[in-house]
Amino acid sequence: MSRPARRPLSATQRPDVRGGMGIFLCAGAVSVVLIAAIAFFGLIFAEGAKPFWPRTLVEWQLADGRTLLVQELDVIDGEMRARMGNRDLNPVREDHLRAGPEEILSRSVPEDAVHIERMEHGPFHGYLVGGSEDSAWQDDGLHVLMPDRETEVVFEEAAVVRIKEINRMSLLSRLGAWLGGTWRFLTEAPREANTEGGVWPALVGTCLLVILMSVLVVPFGVLAAVYLNEYAKDTWFVKLVRVAVNNLAGVPSIVYGVFGLGFFVYGLGGSIDALFYADKLPTPTFGASGLLWAALTMALLTVPVVVVATEEALRAVPRERRDAALALGATRWEALRTVILPGARPGILTGLILAVSRAAGEVAPLMLTGAVAFAEELPVNGEFPFVHLERKFMHLGHHIYSVGFQSPDVEAVVPIVYATAALLILLVAALNLAAVRIRTRVRRQLTGA
Repeated sequence: MSRPARRPLSATQRPDVRGGMGIFLCAGAVSVVLIAAIAFFGLIFAEGAKPFWPRTLVEWQLADGRTLLVQELDVIDGEMRARMGNRDLNPVREDHLRAGPEEILSRSVPEDAVHIERMEHGPFHGYLVGGSEDSAWQDDGLHVLMPDRETEVVFEEAAVVRIKEINRMSLLSRLGAWLGGTWRFLTEAPREANTEGGVWPALVGTCLLVILMSVLVVPFGVLAAVYLNEYAKDTWFVKLVRVAVNNLAGVPSIVYGVFGLGFFVYGLGGSIDALFYADKLPTPTFGASGLLWAALTMALLTVPVVVVATEEALRAVPRERRDAALALGATRWEALRTVILPGARPGILTGLILAVSRAAGEVAPLMLTGAVAFAEELPVNGEFPFVHLERKFMHLGHHIYSVGFQSPDVEAVVPIVYATAALLILLVAALNLAAVRIRTRVRRQLTGA
């Protein structure tokens, strides 16, 4: 029995091979981006969490006769990298070293070894005289032994931050120490040229800068967008303004920093000092870089983003709503205030989210207008007027730069750089999530959900 002849498929019945391949490529691109993002953030958070975990103290007997107490870090090119501490007490004045298998004669874990955090010169690794804190603390200070158990050293009480008997800690105790170290990193001030301590001043400065920048940029950005979209006629000048706004979003941030230094700091700040603080000259008050000028510079940097996002949001409001409001007798201002702007609020918040994300991560303009590596005083305290806009401040992004590229001991500060970067990412994510939450709530109110 012969088989019936197959009919050729029509164009509509044939599988769209090109479309399927396009979908496959798009899905593959999304997967690659997601995997790269997860790997990137995972690396930062994993490396940022390491410095707060109490590492076991290991006693090394070296071939050159030295006895060291180290915290083993990793293996690079067959050599063990470790932190030995005692930077001020060893001849090379370093607290990190690398040693190959042929250099390390033996390794052991002494239970009575202690890790002592100090106000300066990094940590100390050794042993307590008498084997306990009660016997080690004497009238003249803390008595400790070097890793060779022969040389005795005395530390003043003010020089000792805390003592940890790491090798006697259980897993639960180490977890508690890790949480405590993370908390202290968030709430303590930095010390030892920002290589030890916490980032509390930088965290406060970053939050203040973002809040002040948001307060400044949103009104001006929204008003400019409302005028361009609702009131300005479609003339060549308005088109030129829109082109200029779009181009401003692509100007390098350092250019804004130079403008802020020249116009805000030296121009406006110098004029304010001449008018209101003449008695304090030549010492400048507002004529020097500070929080206010940094916030104004960042507002100028991010205002094109808010303008463009707000214009798009205003255009997205349905024409029927505008016509209905005018048909009911509302004036143009009333329609704008009660119908158009509420309908555009989700888009305005989107512009704010983008502005906050960019402002929190920019460093170059802040280096010229107010951010410093170390600030003795916070820009906010309990003294009137509570927020001191003329003061310099610390910023997480600038802190990463100053610690990572200006520190004399690069190996010692790498964990701090990772931890600060992870904190900056979390801060930006928290600010964005808060704004997204508000935008979602507004959108639900508008749709009646």
